[in-house]
Amino acid sequence: MMTQAEFLEKLHGRESFRRAVLNKIVLDRSDRTCEFVLVTDESYTPDDERFAEETVREAVPASLRSAVRISKLRADAQLVRRKIAEYLSEYHRAASAFVREEEIGVERTDEGIVRFTFAADEEERRFFETRGILADVAAMLEKNFCEKFSGALVPVQREAPPADDPEEEEEPFDYRPPRTFAVHDFEAIDLADVPKEATYIQDCTFPSETLTVCGQIEFVQERVSQKGKPYLRITLSDQTGRMNFSYFIKKRTEEKIRALKQGDTIVCTGANEFYNDRLSFTARYINRGAPPPGFVPEKRPSKRAPARYKVVVPEKMTDYSQMNLFDRSEIPPCLRENTFVVFDLETTGLVNIPANGRMDAITEIGAVKIEGGEICEKFSTLVDPERPLSEEIVKLTGITDEMVKGAPKIADVIPDFFKFCEGSILVGHNIQFDYRFIQYYATQNEYSFEQKTYDTLAIAQSELFLKNYKLDTIAEHYGIVFNHHRACDDALTTAKIFIELIKAKKCLPNA
Repeated sequence: MMTQAEFLEKLHGRESFRRAVLNKIVLDRSDRTCEFVLVTDESYTPDDERFAEETVREAVPASLRSAVRISKLRADAQLVRRKIAEYLSEYHRAASAFVREEEIGVERTDEGIVRFTFAADEEERRFFETRGILADVAAMLEKNFCEKFSGALVPVQREAPPADDPEEEEEPFDYRPPRTFAVHDFEAIDLADVPKEATYIQDCTFPSETLTVCGQIEFVQERVSQKGKPYLRITLSDQTGRMNFSYFIKKRTEEKIRALKQGDTIVCTGANEFYNDRLSFTARYINRGAPPPGFVPEKRPSKRAPARYKVVVPEKMTDYSQMNLFDRSEIPPCLRENTFVVFDLETTGLVNIPANGRMDAITEIGAVKIEGGEICEKFSTLVDPERPLSEEIVKLTGITDEMVKGAPKIADVIPDFFKFCEGSILVGHNIQFDYRFIQYYATQNEYSFEQKTYDTLAIAQSELFLKNYKLDTIAEHYGIVFNHHRACDDALTTAKIFIELIKAKKCLPNA
């Protein structure tokens, strides 16, 4: 059985396949067939097909059936543009938002290399460069066409849409480069360029042919592949996350590589590629190296709020029906001069931090906005928890499986709620319970809630003398009637209580 390099060397010896590429290998476990997909830019005959079939048979283990599929494809400009656009749309969605297919430049240089270009302003250029997108696109094209490719960025000045035309408002370009740190105490094992920076493992969410990570070995084990080649299976951590990957041992470095053990710090460079719809990292080079002394990870910046609401659109509201309309007491400046979002959640249970077990899910978000001391807007939606509701929760909240079926998922709701809360102080009754849910699910979707918070429970305890400080007890004190255990009703009631408490207190807590 031959190696991939030997297979290509033999294939290229045939005139019709002299520039052919091995696009992919498809293994069908159900009928134990291994299919080689070849791409050539030359015409080929039935004899050429038989030659390819025989060569593939030599490269496939005897325990598997072999098959070959050959395509003739030339790298004309239209095909290259389309392939790039498809690739960016699937694997680099942020980049595809500002790379239009018709604007991708494609030309053949005097050296026979196909050069593709993207127009990019300064911010977009940094995005391309930090993620190695040009190298990834070139590598992808070379797997699909029988040519060599190189990419470049062409400077362009983007024009902002007219500020007075809301219909033309575009989503802000969400440029948040992956975080990196300088590699310290480098000691060569593999003969590779010394990597100067490593990407935080938590940020390795993009494909790359040249990804570098650095951290401490948590697990290392030597294994043998089906072809009899020794390799290491390693778990690496860097305080931001952990990554499992493979590394095939090279004869010239096997003594030093086999000496690696749990607790050692290493720096690895390799390919982060999609495999079965999941990113998988394979290390090509391993050297010794470490994060900076006393390394403390930088906090990842939050995504920006979307330009427009997409799933949940807030509604304007004015509701004084349950308040004392004859109370003309002055609204204190602290209420008039700040914006508050008062919110409440309904959930599938009480687990609001992962350390306590499987996180419970949000089933409803209700919120109202206070501006100028008055309730002016509400945000309300059911949320699909993607799990059955318990009888206890149904009885408590009145929310059933049928009600949340077809409701938006939390990943779709969070961007709109983040936008609704932007620039506001957050308020709730026993707020930290609900806030932990919001922070957890926001973090899962790369949004960061860091607003100041006020708790009506704590304020009421300091200002009122009641038998208890449950929401319905405080509401009864102020003569407010409401439908308890539904998020929007609870949020509206909490907002009214908050206004009354601050009017009496005449200042915000700790002000």
